[in-house]
Amino acid sequence: MTQELFKQARLIDPSQGRDEVGDLFVENGVIVEIAPTLEAPAEAEVHDCNGLVIGPGLVDLYSQCGEPGNEDRETLASLTAAATAGGFSRVALLPTTTPAIDNAAQLAQQLRFQAQSNQTQLHHWAALTQGAKGKAMAELQELKDAGALGFCDGHPLEDIALVRRLLEYLHPQKTPIGIWARDTTLAGSGIAREGSIALQLGLPSDPETSETVALASLIEAVRTSGTPAHAMRISTARSVELIRQAKVEQIPITASVTWLHLLFNSQDLQNYDPCLRLAPPLGNPEDQQALIEAVKTGIIDAIAIDHSPYNYEEKTVPFGVAPTGAIGLELAFPILWQQFIVNGDWPALTLWERLSSHPAKCLNQIPPSLKTGQREWLLFDPQHSWKVESQNLQSKAENSPFLGCQLTGKVRRLQTGPPE
Repeated sequence: MTQELFKQARLIDPSQGRDEVGDLFVENGVIVEIAPTLEAPAEAEVHDCNGLVIGPGLVDLYSQCGEPGNEDRETLASLTAAATAGGFSRVALLPTTTPAIDNAAQLAQQLRFQAQSNQTQLHHWAALTQGAKGKAMAELQELKDAGALGFCDGHPLEDIALVRRLLEYLHPQKTPIGIWARDTTLAGSGIAREGSIALQLGLPSDPETSETVALASLIEAVRTSGTPAHAMRISTARSVELIRQAKVEQIPITASVTWLHLLFNSQDLQNYDPCLRLAPPLGNPEDQQALIEAVKTGIIDAIAIDHSPYNYEEKTVPFGVAPTGAIGLELAFPILWQQFIVNGDWPALTLWERLSSHPAKCLNQIPPSLKTGQREWLLFDPQHSWKVESQNLQSKAENSPFLGCQLTGKVRRLQTGPPE
């Protein structure tokens, strides 16, 4: 039996409203006791955690992996290693593979990958529609019985009649449903959010209505069906207002924003960095500020990483032809901590809630916590300085706007796995 005592760490747990300095004693990784001060048994290893932070493992609502079909981008093993390095004890993977995960046999193949007990637990969304193409309903009951976490195409689902049928069909199942509200007809060939900045940069524009029209339709479908749904990839100020009003009316909808939409806006496209080519595109400054405030106040329930790996050749192209997305599982937490906690914009509990307990609740899971009997926690060093370079990354991909940057903050350890 391995016994460890972590002395005088900053203990953060949104499930208990805890943010205080104390001691944490574990046996074989399982939390045994938490108190302001504890005495270590003679055989226990003692860690001086002055200046370090311990909190529940992080939970990612949706990310993407290359396996199967594009293992040169990312494998389940490399993604798991990246998530573990970033402090994520659970990651929900989208079915956006080649082929899409839309039947029980393909899902079973994904589920055969078994992470080690001290690494990230992978969960799998299954496609709502055949081939995740938004045309015909997939075999949803079969997929649920096979172990699907929930249902989400990972692509825009634009046929509102089909959305309504899906919500009605899934109403008795009480299964997580994720929908990306985006009208690709309205978006057209746009690659930057419509406004003066897109005009100055000479980039084809994508109007906010490509998101808000689809989101308003989704909210109405949720209202009439009564089936809870999650609106993913929210990116505009007007969408925040629509979500706020829906919650005032007690419509059962939750929402998330990706971490990069909190850190950047369309002004950051001046260097045409292909790693900032995202879908939906980065918002204008007023959108970014509205998203930040909505996360702080809880209108937006969760921050998603939406880890989207691509190989060097795919992303090292002009901005306008680059595939959309960037990696983030190893980078998001320390960068968000530095940006919003160190700068004093959010309480630490807010960030941990939006990256841990709230995503878990959106997935109908019991959130990780710092409680006796739990073994899903991380140790974070907010002062550790390191450089984002290929040799320092566990992911096979390097498509990040932070490549080459010096970061402050590093997860020292992630403990995960079911309670013993």
